[in-house]
Amino acid sequence: MRHVMIEGPGRVVVAEAPDPAPPGPDGAVVSVDATAICGSDMHFYDGDLELGMAIPVGHEFLGTVLEVGSEVRHIRPGDRVLTASVAGCGRCAGCATGDPVRCVEGPKVFGSGMLPGGQASAVAVPAADFQMLRIPEGMDDEAALLLTDNLSTGWAGAQRADVPPGGTVAVVGLGAVGLCAVRSALTLGAARVLAVDPVEGRRARAVDSGAEAVEGPTVEALLEATGGRGVDAVIDAVAKDVTLDAALAAVRPGGTVSVIGVHDLEPYPLPALMTLFRSVTLRMTTAPVHRTWSELVPLVRAGRLRTDGIFTHEFPLADAAAAYAAVAERSPECIKVLLRP
Repeated sequence: MRHVMIEGPGRVVVAEAPDPAPPGPDGAVVSVDATAICGSDMHFYDGDLELGMAIPVGHEFLGTVLEVGSEVRHIRPGDRVLTASVAGCGRCAGCATGDPVRCVEGPKVFGSGMLPGGQASAVAVPAADFQMLRIPEGMDDEAALLLTDNLSTGWAGAQRADVPPGGTVAVVGLGAVGLCAVRSALTLGAARVLAVDPVEGRRARAVDSGAEAVEGPTVEALLEATGGRGVDAVIDAVAKDVTLDAALAAVRPGGTVSVIGVHDLEPYPLPALMTLFRSVTLRMTTAPVHRTWSELVPLVRAGRLRTDGIFTHEFPLADAAAAYAAVAERSPECIKVLLRP
């Protein structure tokens, strides 16, 4: 098999590795048909998160089941499946909630050094019955890949933003997750979604999804757009210090800031007094991917939640270095890349 490895900032290779076997009696092996580069992968590529060693990367993948362990009951060889980006044991009370972050044994993320990387020709998947979902008939690969992470993350971020029916929500950062959050907030009842990103082309994509583009200094622009009141909720899909500061300042008193971006490893100087005095709710979320499927699959299949226009480029897995370089440009043309083994 082949898998993509990040050796350090800006260094990507496609390496040969032994073919995987099921990781225990409850595991399976998937032949990967399609995989994707996530914004979280770029933290390794950009050097925001130190690796310490080369690791196989990627946590968004789908494919065909090749082999299953003796205890797998619901997934069979030949099934075409998508796999949740975050894994749990699938047996404990935490996993029973559909949220592997609550796994008693501790959650693990594919392609982070904890589990194999999904940007590969084949992947060993633990707890296969829990981790995998058969791809519904008629669902295309792009939609299915979004259900492994990005759409689930945008949806969970919008849910935890307490979007009030008819309310105004700001989404900061309009990469794949941010665009999914824009569409999710509208689906959940927001009357207005204000889209914030320094790249004009990305704002235009959000407008195509139903948002209003906001330009200029974020806090001032959001206050002006809401008559000085502030937005009911902010979904921060970036989570840098500057965006967190802006989110907390631009949300109205009593509002909610929902953070789904990945912050760096430096401490964040939370303006605790201002946040307390203004009764702001702050939530930080790793998506309960498995739990979102029962809501998102029907919405996507019914056309109530769009998944088109998020993927903009496709590369062979062998060209992963070029694919990462394209994503790293943060251009308006390249939002999300699909890789084909």
